[in-house]
Amino acid sequence: MKKITEICCVGAGYVGGPTMAVIANQCPEINVTVVDINQKRIDDWNDENLDKLPIYEPGLKEIVGENRNKNLFFSTEVDKAIDKAQMIFISVNTPTKTYGKGKGQAADLKFIELCARNIAEVAKDDKIVVEKSTLPVRTAQAIKSILDNTGKGVHFEVLSNPEFLAEGTAIDDLLHADRVLIGGDDTPTGKAAKDALSLVYENWIPKEKILQTNVWSSELSKLVANAFLAQRVSSINSISALCEMTDANVQEVSKAIGFDSRIGPKFLQASVGFGGSCFQKDILNLVYIARSYGLSEVADYWEQVIIMNDYQKRRFAENIITTLYNTVSGKKIVMYGWAFKKDTNDTRESAAIYVADALLEEKAEIVVYDPKVSEERIYADLEYLGSRDPNVNRELLKVVNDPIEATEKAHAVAIMTEWDEFKALDWEKVFENMLKPAFLFDGRRLLETQKMEDIGFKYYKIGES
Repeated sequence: MKKITEICCVGAGYVGGPTMAVIANQCPEINVTVVDINQKRIDDWNDENLDKLPIYEPGLKEIVGENRNKNLFFSTEVDKAIDKAQMIFISVNTPTKTYGKGKGQAADLKFIELCARNIAEVAKDDKIVVEKSTLPVRTAQAIKSILDNTGKGVHFEVLSNPEFLAEGTAIDDLLHADRVLIGGDDTPTGKAAKDALSLVYENWIPKEKILQTNVWSSELSKLVANAFLAQRVSSINSISALCEMTDANVQEVSKAIGFDSRIGPKFLQASVGFGGSCFQKDILNLVYIARSYGLSEVADYWEQVIIMNDYQKRRFAENIITTLYNTVSGKKIVMYGWAFKKDTNDTRESAAIYVADALLEEKAEIVVYDPKVSEERIYADLEYLGSRDPNVNRELLKVVNDPIEATEKAHAVAIMTEWDEFKALDWEKVFENMLKPAFLFDGRRLLETQKMEDIGFKYYKIGES
């Protein structure tokens, strides 16, 4: 088995960028080239100013700074990188389909297919192709069939190596992974390909944490892991609604059940709902696969996790409206946070988008502050929903850079993302700025109830009556 010295990754996004930076950092003898057809994105990865990298992840800029242009390269020359590489990671976007068969549930594989066709077109010698994007089960088979039918006498081995990164802690997750999953064929060449990828990871991950499986198990494990995590979030959120009605405190309930070693404390924080690029997409994928095999009970079971999440976001928005005397028309509401969670600039499926949309429907005037999300991203997220004329979004919603100034004459403040800086804000000053009664809606259970009530806020915290 020959040692890998040239790796190429197609796709310079949230998965490709950080993963390849860490591989380059941990494997100085391997040249790693990240390619993307998006010129602006590659320019951002190559920017002298490391604060301008297209992705914000704690620890990422240091690693990129250390390795860039030594053995880590970012380029738009896709064909050249594919030709040179012995191992090619596919890390392109796989959004949920917005059209046709499987609309709203199935993954859209057009970018994956274009990528596979491109590899087949360019490759002159044998390659190991690794699917790294979040993909539905049986994608490897589709990639393999495209690659094998090009008739150039090149042999391809297709591996599934799903990522288990949590945004905000991606670098740490890569450096200290719980496990690395490598799925591939159980043929001699398949086994050799799995071993070759395993050797790359063994540069820094203990061998016993690297699991080799067949392709189906690897692909399905990724979807199932995210589905189980999301299910825990929806489970505790369903209980938060019950707590608000019964004087129970969801934090006390979480703590009590988290002490049970069979349950454990993780992913039991009640909130305004989960977001991110994976949870919803992966569950919908699981639902779609189950339906396509006629397993409607299985599909219904997992779909309920999404239904509960949507309900939690809707409930939060409705609570704001009813508390503000059933009308928010013309009222100024400040939203703290737009990212789906702290320490990332990713806004995909963020609860903030849906809460803002519901309030805009009621003609509220919204002011948004987020330390890492750009104004253009916020407007793009709302436009994507297509609920109203984009100009109306821009009229009713303003993006600001000063969280305190934003609260001048505001009727309410809603905490949407658990950024640490919100804990340290001068809440006395915020209270002073606001119209009275001053309403504060804590969608992340970030602040102390007693302290906020002592300042004078009418304070609403998810999971407490």
